[in-house]
Amino acid sequence: MGRYRGRRSVDGTRGRRGAGGGRARIALDLRRAKRQRAERRRLWTRLQLAHWAALSGICADRAGKARLARLISRMTGQDRGARESALAELELATLLIRAGFRVALLPESQARTADLECVLEDGRMFVEVTALVGSTRRLGRIVKREESGLDSHTRQREPHVLASRLLARVHQKARQLDHYAAPVVLAATVPHRDPSDTSRDHPFDQELDLKTLAGTLTLTLGKLRHLSAVLLSLWEVEPMPFQSGVRLANVHIVERSRQRAAYPRVRLLVLNPMAEHPLRADQVERLRATL
Repeated sequence: MGRYRGRRSVDGTRGRRGAGGGRARIALDLRRAKRQRAERRRLWTRLQLAHWAALSGICADRAGKARLARLISRMTGQDRGARESALAELELATLLIRAGFRVALLPESQARTADLECVLEDGRMFVEVTALVGSTRRLGRIVKREESGLDSHTRQREPHVLASRLLARVHQKARQLDHYAAPVVLAATVPHRDPSDTSRDHPFDQELDLKTLAGTLTLTLGKLRHLSAVLLSLWEVEPMPFQSGVRLANVHIVERSRQRAAYPRVRLLVLNPMAEHPLRADQVERLRATL
């Protein structure tokens, strides 16, 4: 009986140690998440100051200054969608200025217009900026429900949830940009996940096939000839290793490591080979410099 009791006490100690180890791992994950949120807040403040310094000098007119002040105000608001959209617009405007464009913030109006007017020598183009912000928990449920009845081979052929959202946003924004007689670029940003979202199974953590996405966008742009190009900034994606050496001449991709947290994981420029108003060669080169 003594041996039996001793064996029970040893097993109980092991169980308590296992539970303690689990609590320690949870505490470590919480500390790591807290450090990441603090780092993002520091990066956010630095980006705000950089955007303000770069853009305040070019907004000489009253309308430009009012638009800039409104964007800065949105970055400090409670609406995450408005914050991310304003940050994406200011960030892209800063990159375009550094690439050599003269950038003007177009005033907001009831009519659906682009966000930026960019002039390079005697040519100009318009840029519409959008940020994809949504409920990741809802997206995760959608992905699991769609994949539950599929075998592994069929599941591999299903479109990535992020790619599906990007294509839907391209179609949505294209409808408001069909009245320009100049090149039009749609810039879409998929920002960092919401820090309050603690779900481990995040749908955007799936590997994304960039070549398949680029090919699908190319085919889509062939039907949207008033769009000259699509510029994507993907902050938290995991690029899938390339399966072939085939490269599309109209696609330019730049990948970065996860350690470079101040930059998007992937930036991708897809030119429309069927565009009614194609970008000039010098405009393409400056856009590639923003990647």
